[in-house]
Parts: sequence; C-alpha cells; structure tokens
Amino acid sequence: MDTVELVYRPTRADILAGILVRERRRGLFLVRWGLTGLFGAAAVLAMTASNGSAVSGVLALFCAAMIWSIPRLQAHHVLRTVSWQGEYRTTVSETGIATETVHTTLVQRWSIFRGYREARDHVVLLSRDPNILLVEFLPKRGLQTEQDAERLRDLLSRQLPRI
Repeated sequence: MDTVELVYRPTRADILAGILVRERRRGLFLVRWGLTGLFGAAAVLAMTASNGSAVSGVLALFCAAMIWSIPRLQAHHVLRTVSWQGEYRTTVSETGIATETVHTTLVQRWSIFRGYREARDHVVLLSRDPNILLVEFLPKRGLQTEQDAERLRDLLSRQLPRI
C-alpha cells in the first residue's frame, strides 16, 4: 500500500492558506472584497465631505479593516485551538488521511472530501458538504523528500479531483 507521511506543527500561514482556498471556492472572497471596498469608499466620503463626520469615517474604516481581516482572524482562532497539540503526524494512504498527535487520532476517509487544490507550499482538501465546513491542509514542508511530494500528488489524483 502506497503511503506518504508528513510531520509538521501547524502554523497560522498553513491555516490561512486553507481558509483562503475555501473562501475562493465558495465565492466569499468577492463578497469580502466588495464589502471592504464599500466601507473603504464610505470612509473616504465621510472624511472628505464638507459636512462629514470624522467619527463616521473612522467607523467605516474600522469596518473595512475588520471585514478584510476575517480570514486572518479565523486562522488565528483555529491556531489557538489546535497548536497546543504539538507535532502532527499525518499519513496519506489509499484508504484516507490519518492524523495523529500526542492527544488525538483522526481518520478521514476519501469520501468526506470533494477535491483538492495544490498551492506552492500546501495541498488543501475541501469537504463534500455544501458549506465546505471542513478544510484539511497538508503543508509540503512536512514531507521528507521531493519524491514524497510527487507520490502525494499521485495518490491524491487517484482519489480526488483537482479543483
């Protein structure tokens, strides 16, 4: 049985990569950028209008910044939730993905995922549910060799569509 093992500690960048792939797949990045632009424009209008209020401008600017930062805040929260578990040992095989830490063991069958997307530093797997609530990221830095990266791509492509 062909298996690939990754050993890593999750980072904020790993989690953010997964969240951003999920956001793009769901089309939420358009909504987020649209609202950021809308509140940014409102801030500029409020601050430049002759009868505008500085408080309104600052509040609109704050809203724009908060909307823009939602994925980063989510990544920070998830990291706080999982970082205490320490090192992750993830095994990708023909049957699915098994992740083990000192405190937990999680086994996910391929049927839970709709597909995967590969980025420069990560492979992100997205769940099959309509809202894509589950995002699994596999940081390539956890692989031992470049051959492991090729084997991982081959294994994933046999099990899931690339999306």
